[in-house]
Amino acid sequence: MIPALYISKTGLSAQDTQLSTISNNLANASTVGFKRERAVFEDLFYQVQRQPGAQSSQDTQLPSGLQVGTGTRIVGTQKEFTSGSMQVTGNSLDVAINGRGFFQVLGADGELAYTRNGEFHLSAEGEIVNAAGLPLQPGIVVPEGTMQLTIGDDGMVSATVSGQTDPQELGQIELADFINPAGLQAVGGNIFRQTAASGDPVTGIAGLDGMGSVKQGALENSNVDIVEEMVNMITTQRVYELNSKVVSTADQMLQYISQNL
Repeated sequence: MIPALYISKTGLSAQDTQLSTISNNLANASTVGFKRERAVFEDLFYQVQRQPGAQSSQDTQLPSGLQVGTGTRIVGTQKEFTSGSMQVTGNSLDVAINGRGFFQVLGADGELAYTRNGEFHLSAEGEIVNAAGLPLQPGIVVPEGTMQLTIGDDGMVSATVSGQTDPQELGQIELADFINPAGLQAVGGNIFRQTAASGDPVTGIAGLDGMGSVKQGALENSNVDIVEEMVNMITTQRVYELNSKVVSTADQMLQYISQNL
């Protein structure tokens, strides 16, 4: 009974973390560019009391042996970088990535950071920045008197300035991609950081070499499926209840032994 108590304890702890992951997904169901997380479980080590395949006699072997598990744990949380639905806003500074890739912004520490949130703004100097004021990289400055800002599918930014007939090119939005996006570190604020697991970024022009195209006047919604998260939450609740039932059952068995022996 004692091992059962500790095994069920690991199950309760793992389901508590699973519920925290689900709640974070639901809390960010309306966050632009958010990517849902899923908890990754693994079973803990086994106490091998009889080795599978060991000799049970001179001419016979154990077909399965005796292995007793010690529980479960959450080994990691994995970001799912599937595309979210597109929301048309009509705002000239709203840009969505249709496909693979990340926008590059310059962090406060001078290091590049990456985001799928294309909800951009203009700084006091006319530089394109995100909601936290981090400038888009390569930097693009919109001149004063701009009447119309156009961003092509390849990321080319051009502006029609008052008093001029022809639009002038301001620069090009470059995208970055990673061989393992799930290895990026989420730091909050819709920002990701490169890690050893993600690999080095590969930059390129939108629409070329596997990069997604950019769409002006649209935003990528969160890829959280509320119905799926609700189903996962119900499953987590039931598994938690079953592990609690194991604790209660083991306690009743111990109580019986203590009272009758």
